[in-house]
Amino acid sequence: MAGSMKNVLVVSFGFLLLFTAYGGLQSLQSSLYSEEGLGVTALSTLYGGILLSSMFLPPILIKKLGCKWTITISMCCYVTFYLGNFYASWYTLIPTSILLGLGGAPLWSAQCTYLTILGNKHAAKAGKLGKDVVSQYFGIFFLIFQSSGVWGNLISSLVFGQTPTQEPIPEEQLMNCGASDCLMATTSTNSTQRPSKELIYILLGIYTGSGILAVLLIAVFLEPIKDVQQEGKEEKKPQHMWSTLLATFKLLKDKRLRLLILLPMYSGLEQGFLAGEYTRSYTTCTLGIQFIGYVMICFSATNSLCSVLYGKLSQYTGRLALYILGAGIQLSCIIALLLWKPHPSQLAVFFVFPAFWGMADAVWQTQNNALYGVLFEKNKEAAFANYRLWEALGFVVAFGYSTFLCVNVKLYILLGVLILTMTTYGTVEYIESKNTATPLALGQPNQEHVQTNM
Repeated sequence: MAGSMKNVLVVSFGFLLLFTAYGGLQSLQSSLYSEEGLGVTALSTLYGGILLSSMFLPPILIKKLGCKWTITISMCCYVTFYLGNFYASWYTLIPTSILLGLGGAPLWSAQCTYLTILGNKHAAKAGKLGKDVVSQYFGIFFLIFQSSGVWGNLISSLVFGQTPTQEPIPEEQLMNCGASDCLMATTSTNSTQRPSKELIYILLGIYTGSGILAVLLIAVFLEPIKDVQQEGKEEKKPQHMWSTLLATFKLLKDKRLRLLILLPMYSGLEQGFLAGEYTRSYTTCTLGIQFIGYVMICFSATNSLCSVLYGKLSQYTGRLALYILGAGIQLSCIIALLLWKPHPSQLAVFFVFPAFWGMADAVWQTQNNALYGVLFEKNKEAAFANYRLWEALGFVVAFGYSTFLCVNVKLYILLGVLILTMTTYGTVEYIESKNTATPLALGQPNQEHVQTNM
């Protein structure tokens, strides 16, 4: 048990160090590099890379390199992106974004595979149920990993908080903040509040150091592991990559999956809006870039706490009630963001929106995975591959149209997609309740909770 737990902790703290840097940088991209939309274009490219790599790379790399070295090499892809930010231009950020995207899917697939094999091996030795030990290991992992959003944003706030006090932001600039922002990232938003190059380099140095420590931690301390059962299967299934890819698209023949496509896509869209638009057009435009970290801490903290709460609550309410709760919260936020005129005098409101957004996002993160796991129990691998694909596409679209549309238009798009998503989701729940003797759709959540944070 001690050896297994050591490996769980090594993986968990490795991801904590890596995503402390990535989470903080993602929140800052649209504000730090707003000229010609460089920041949001980099993020769109990044998630496009994740979308493509999720179809092809994970099975190849895990088979050839094993889980340990797939994680290590994929982490190096993230570190190159941190380094690319030191000299941010189209020639550095776009190639390193592609590289990070290609490493994103193998990183998470290898992590999930490693913990699953580790849990099953320990369960076999201890005479326990495999799913119970695996669930315990994932619980420990996400407990540690989820705090990365808090630490990464706290570091950026403390570093950028050293920016000398600026003169008050002129009222005419404030008129163009929030839903009224139609600059479409062509000019630097609130450039008077931009931190000095020295502070940016200090922050990037901390983030890069954190990423390098993550790589060293995994490379030196994580023990390699092999899946004995999978080794026997590999000889019989040499076309594993193609069979997985075909299975992913074959599953789209299932009417329920086609109806659920909007669910992961909306998840990507709403997370993309918060990371790209809210941070730039509301927070940076009105308060300054040094407040982004504190604002995003509210999102990370409520998201993490509500994820735990919803996991327990769903046993009593079923997931339908939670989906209605999440949709209601986000619907209210979208309407309020359309009507709100952000002003520095309303400081508390800037923290209220991401806090409520995190409460809603926790529903999508926990219940979407449970829903896919229950409805497509016999084709979990293909179902979750579909989930990752459509969620990545949602991110690509959100960051892709960021430089072309006004903020109020993006909010109307979110509103429309949310209504359509809940309609199609409700249709699936209705179909399931009609087709099953015990209404599965309104019943028990899946025991396995696997998140797809990229």
